[in-house]
Amino acid sequence: MAEIVNLNRVKKAKAKVEDQAKAVANRAKHGRTTVEKARDTREDAQRNVLLDGARKDS
Repeated sequence: MAEIVNLNRVKKAKAKVEDQAKAVANRAKHGRTTVEKARDTREDAQRNVLLDGARKDS
């Protein structure tokens, strides 16, 4: 006899594998390294200091 297969489970498992593959591709395409994040944070802090120093008090 053939093994009984729940088609819903098969479809969901297939979709899960495809979604995981897509997630890996997106992480490679859009992911940022820790160094890049730290650099952006440092640049934002420097920009804020510069803008706060140029702020006009009323």
